[in-house]
Amino acid sequence: MSQKRRNHSADFKAKVALAAIKGDQTLSELSNRYQINANLIVKWKKQLLEHSAEVFVSGNGLAPDREAEIKALQAKIGEITMANDFLSKALGH
Repeated sequence: MSQKRRNHSADFKAKVALAAIKGDQTLSELSNRYQINANLIVKWKKQLLEHSAEVFVSGNGLAPDREAEIKALQAKIGEITMANDFLSKALGH
């Protein structure tokens, strides 16, 4: 009887690897909790530890275009402020 191979998301892998790094649970407990092989947990934990420094290098690992996101949010705040001012005046407050 063959099992279908599952593809795990990066978020799931990070969650499991972080749980393993915390050390609150044994590999066996984590394996049972997440229904995956303990060898995968060891592999993901090793990958996370080996590549964790990349998050801090030149902003890698963070949203690549934060300035555009900030400008879009500031524009949205401006729109909402104008709408609030208009409604406040229209309602006489």
